Amino acid sequence: MGDSRGVLETGVKEEVTGGEHAVDDRWVFYRDVSRSHPVLVKGSGIYLWDKDGNRYIDGCSGALVTNIGQGLPGIAEALAEQARTLGFAHQSRFTTPWLLELCRKVATLAPGDLNRVYLVSGGSEATETAMKMARQYFLERDGVSQKHKVIGRWHAFHGNTLGALSMSGTVGRRRKYAPMLVDFPHINPPYCYRCPYNRTYPECGIKCAYELDTVIKTESADYIAAFIAEPIGGAATGAIVPPPEYWRIIREICDRYDILLIVDEVMTGFGRTGRHFAIEHWGVVPDLMTVAKGMGAGYFPIGAVIARERIWEAFLRGSGKFVHGHTYGANPLACRVGCAVLDYYTEHDLAKNSADIGQYLLDGLLTVLHSHPNVGDVRGKGLMIGIELVQDRDTKMPFPQGGGQAAERFTRIALEEGVVVYPGGGAVDGVLGDHFLVGPPLIITKEQADELIDRLYRAFSRFQ
Repeated sequence: MGDSRGVLETGVKEEVTGGEHAVDDRWVFYRDVSRSHPVLVKGSGIYLWDKDGNRYIDGCSGALVTNIGQGLPGIAEALAEQARTLGFAHQSRFTTPWLLELCRKVATLAPGDLNRVYLVSGGSEATETAMKMARQYFLERDGVSQKHKVIGRWHAFHGNTLGALSMSGTVGRRRKYAPMLVDFPHINPPYCYRCPYNRTYPECGIKCAYELDTVIKTESADYIAAFIAEPIGGAATGAIVPPPEYWRIIREICDRYDILLIVDEVMTGFGRTGRHFAIEHWGVVPDLMTVAKGMGAGYFPIGAVIARERIWEAFLRGSGKFVHGHTYGANPLACRVGCAVLDYYTEHDLAKNSADIGQYLLDGLLTVLHSHPNVGDVRGKGLMIGIELVQDRDTKMPFPQGGGQAAERFTRIALEEGVVVYPGGGAVDGVLGDHFLVGPPLIITKEQADELIDRLYRAFSRFQ
């Protein structure tokens, strides 16, 4: 690995089809209306090409989505065959063979008795669905219940719908819509690099976990339906990994107060951290688990809520109906693609490759970035690695401008070096803080990991 650094050329160009496509974007309402966007025309494996033939390593799988890489013929063939056979069936009236098969595959991979799969079209729908399922569960079980609040964590992101955003704690995404959000309580994240209590593990006593107990007592358990959190912090915190005891304590607290534990695996699910699901690193089984990104791997929008058997049984013994649904939930095209994606994922043992190459990539990044003055922390599990940027390494002082601006600047430099990363900000105090995620497709090889490290190293050599 060390011998190859600095040898690879930047700005790799190849002849690609698609350069003849229109590039007039006057009619597009982009998420960021002030910036220009490279026009991508091809993807293959871990690589992307724009219309000018520039090749990029997709160092973040889009948004940690394209877990099995781009351009797999088998996935395209499955989608085309399903489109020719049956393109749509509404799940309120029909089921399909591929719906049944996909739910079986997902339940087989899920830990414990997470056996019942409710299909949706994406991550925000999944977390919103879990919130409503938790509320209705107590009504079905008890007949009458005041339990309706969901406790979240600050600097967490669970989706852009108003319910999902209410559970989220990422200040920048919430601020403009604050008057429209539900006033759900939040606790601090397990952010050891910047402990919110100014303590050090293990003398800290895992206060970040026991804060949940305090908030439940303050709010009254009679009103709390669920606690939601990502097992490893995602886009909003840059792959923060909790202390070993954290999830066991959280599970015990939820059980003590009759509160459902919702684990958001939208980003971490299906091998991203080296296990099928990240929560398995700690041997904890949640009551509800949300999944999406890796389930369709970018080939088709799909997501799900996976419920424990007792949740489903409460609905069966109660009204028999979940008062919720979306038009494209359990779409036959999505289900067929999901089955093909999960077949590829399991047949190629991508969770193991994620664990092995992820450790290799993490070690390599720690080696080349250990003394960079603007690298504060390098962390993560599997192929979900976060790099926190700081103005001063010794004091951990963040950059003074609004959170994410330094990360965006680094992202532009990295793009010029032929690698795509996923920037984020605001984790320090809701405003300050810069980090980015490195999360290439789970098919990445050691040689490709070396190339990724090389390009990031060159980007950092320009970022001071």
